[in-house]
Amino acid sequence: MSLPKVTIKYLNGLLGVTPESKDGLLALVLLGAATVTSTFEAGKPYLIYGPASLDDLGVTEENNARLVEIVREFYSEAPEGTPLYIAGYTGTMTAFCNKDTGNLVSLVEQLKGEVRGVVIAGTGTDAATEGLSADVLNAVPVAQAAAEHCADALYAPVFVVLEGRAYSKAADLPDMTEDAYNRVAVLIGDTKKDSKDAAVGTLAGRIASVPIQRNIAAVLAGALACPQMFLAGELVDKKMSDVRTINDKGYLVPRIHTGRAGYYFSDDILCCDPTDDYAHLTARRTIDKAARIAYDTLLDFLSAEVELNEDGTMQQAVVKSWQASVESAIDGQMTSNGELSAVGGSGCRCIIDASQNVLSSGRVDVTLKVRPFGYAREIDCKLGFLTNNA
Repeated sequence: MSLPKVTIKYLNGLLGVTPESKDGLLALVLLGAATVTSTFEAGKPYLIYGPASLDDLGVTEENNARLVEIVREFYSEAPEGTPLYIAGYTGTMTAFCNKDTGNLVSLVEQLKGEVRGVVIAGTGTDAATEGLSADVLNAVPVAQAAAEHCADALYAPVFVVLEGRAYSKAADLPDMTEDAYNRVAVLIGDTKKDSKDAAVGTLAGRIASVPIQRNIAAVLAGALACPQMFLAGELVDKKMSDVRTINDKGYLVPRIHTGRAGYYFSDDILCCDPTDDYAHLTARRTIDKAARIAYDTLLDFLSAEVELNEDGTMQQAVVKSWQASVESAIDGQMTSNGELSAVGGSGCRCIIDASQNVLSSGRVDVTLKVRPFGYAREIDCKLGFLTNNA
């Protein structure tokens, strides 16, 4: 006979705590990185959490100065402990991004679709043709095709940031706003004076450290951690005319704000027409997160039996159940986090046409719309004297 007692059993899973968000998880690729025996191999991604993680990989300034620089820049913007995949490859940006023969798609597959963006930098002595390295310009449409493949075939939507190598002159740059590459961005400008590189570590760190709906150019997010930023060997402070041209042509570029110390990004534009719904990184990150959630939610219904009416349409209770499941998932993982603009507590709407004949088609068409935030990219203030007459 056991001793009489009262037993308390702790229930778990009632607080609804979700796993750590991977919204800012990026892969940083350096083309031309040196291998380090068996600790840092070419073509293999490594997960790090700070500059100290490089020690375990045997990566040093002596054998991989550029990679060490990029990682340090990343963690000057993002707090240590922020996960980041790094990988080294050989070859050109254009070859790396090729969806059929390159490594971009296979990298996303290797990482099981977890990364939300791939940032690609290079080494070497690229020469400018149209204001930038020809390899960078050639890589833009190729990267777009690879990113679209990841979204459509792998259900792993990503964006791609290319380092704008060998920048020379703003006037010579091709106009990206005439294109349709809404998954690709090109960064121009570096933290070093005489450099053919761009500050991809700084940019990646800022992306990883802000929520998906926050513009990387938002002044309220604070100045960039770097003490100086340069364009073609000149301080950005002295090149604001070029900054405007570069921004207007659809490239990411650092800038200054009068009366504020430090440097900021000009905007979060992608290489496409500004009227494109996904012309900005905020829109791209927001819609891609919604796509991942919707896919995961609707996957539970795939090939499952569906209660039908006599005419082959879905019963109303089933329609409402599906709609509620999708909306609840989006609102629970996005709206409640402030990532969507809420009206009545919801930031989305799921629509299923109840008149579609599921029995004959075996198909259910679903429309999901999420409500984004607006962004005050221009503020006009009328200023005058306050008098009794006005």
